[in-house]
Amino acid sequence: MNIGILGSGNIGHNAARLFARAGHLIAISNSRGPQSLVNFVHELGHNAQALSAEEVVQFGDVILLAIPWVKRDELPDAQLFTNKIVIDAMNPYSAIFQLIDLSPSTSSEEVARQLPQAHIVKAFNTMYFETLRTGGRTTPQNRLVIFLAGDNAQAKAIVSQLIEEIGFAPLDTGSLHEGGLLQQPGSPIYNIPLTVEEARKRLAQLP
Repeated sequence: MNIGILGSGNIGHNAARLFARAGHLIAISNSRGPQSLVNFVHELGHNAQALSAEEVVQFGDVILLAIPWVKRDELPDAQLFTNKIVIDAMNPYSAIFQLIDLSPSTSSEEVARQLPQAHIVKAFNTMYFETLRTGGRTTPQNRLVIFLAGDNAQAKAIVSQLIEEIGFAPLDTGSLHEGGLLQQPGSPIYNIPLTVEEARKRLAQLP
């Protein structure tokens, strides 16, 4: 599968490694331009390339948004995202890292309004980047959970498959609104390494 990654920070960087290792074709961009990523994509191997943001979106069947929330208005034209599966890994922090209250909406619902022709799946936003880097397991037993939420069942199924391929267990938290609320910073499942059993128990205890 062609996976485009917008952002080469902690999440984008580590996700690119994992997806490339799983055999996917990767294109990645950042705000500094493709030349700044030459060494990184060389390290990933022949199935990775550095492109402009627009080229990354055109390349990808699946697009991972791993840029700061405050930079989302700099995304390429919304039409380029038409019929793409967009994984929103962003969290709504300000430039000085203060949490932005979007209630009654969620950050991914705001992304869905910005990219109305895309299929948005909230995922990869609740896991600390070091856990993402080191926590994947080759066997199914006691895998750590990556939560996901969305309104399109087919898009969620594809993202779930990608999560499994990199050594984690997908756990669906529901719709983009309800699941998105559960996955916001500060929630009882945010930034806590959990197995499937532990995660289900924690979710069952929520009001």
